[in-house]
Amino acid sequence: MTRAKKTHTPSIEVHLLREGIVESSHQVEASVCDVRGRTLLAAGNYEASAFIRSALKPFQALAVTSTGTLQKYDLSDRDLAIMCSSHQGTVEQARQAFNVLWRADVDPTNLKCPISPGKRTRLQHNCSGKHAGVLAVCQNRNWPLSTYLHRSNPAQKLILDKISELLEMPGEELIGAKDDCGMPTYSMELNQMAYLYAKLAAGDSVDLERIARAMTYYPRLISGDGAFDTELMQLSEGELVSKSGAEGIQCVGRVGQGMGLAIKVKDGAKRAKYAAAIQLLKQMGWISPAIAEILSDSFVQLTPYKRLETIGELSIL
Repeated sequence: MTRAKKTHTPSIEVHLLREGIVESSHQVEASVCDVRGRTLLAAGNYEASAFIRSALKPFQALAVTSTGTLQKYDLSDRDLAIMCSSHQGTVEQARQAFNVLWRADVDPTNLKCPISPGKRTRLQHNCSGKHAGVLAVCQNRNWPLSTYLHRSNPAQKLILDKISELLEMPGEELIGAKDDCGMPTYSMELNQMAYLYAKLAAGDSVDLERIARAMTYYPRLISGDGAFDTELMQLSEGELVSKSGAEGIQCVGRVGQGMGLAIKVKDGAKRAKYAAAIQLLKQMGWISPAIAEILSDSFVQLTPYKRLETIGELSIL
């Protein structure tokens, strides 16, 4: 990646206002990269590191697209979308994750993601599609199913190889840790996250293009009705590919233009990342004022008495 000399710019602040009075504040850092790895716009320290969490899922899905697993088990773009999802555990979404396992002849008892509170099965866990995809790869390659979460498993090594190849850096330099679902996730700089999403959106790779297409064609599978990723992708009509991660991570790619945006709320607040994303996407012209207003009605105006106010903007480097 190409690094700019300046690594610190003014951060963005998101204030929670109660009847116009500031009640809480959140600091937000952001980076915008192009497909050549150049950091073009930023807010805060765009070289700060954080775990990418579930925003890594489209790139974990490369283990499926690059091994012939889709073709062998006749998996569809709907199946690929659920592998990239952090879904709500609806019947439709759980059935899609089950379809991946059924076509790969993998018993659902092999799933090692937790059973979410209030849910009945592991298939309803928001990461079940990702787990089903990795199990399908293991089944295809005759790799152990019982250890599919271990970093020593060949499927996890393949995922790390794919990520390191995209970032053009040795995989051993990436710090890994278990995500809440048990799957490895990795810590990386904010501009590296933006670079990954620039590549996802560029259309230069057959595998990444299919993943992005699956996500934008089936946005209801990625999160669900009323959720930010689904609403943004539906409203932008395929022009943006979006994926949230826990602890204040939000990533967006502009399809066909090879540009990616990565956001990190320093205190991990979910509400702040959505408010910041809406403002920054509007600032860059990635969404229209009309779309920004629709999103704001759901993610900025929280109740009749509470709303979010975003202060600041991306700086040109």
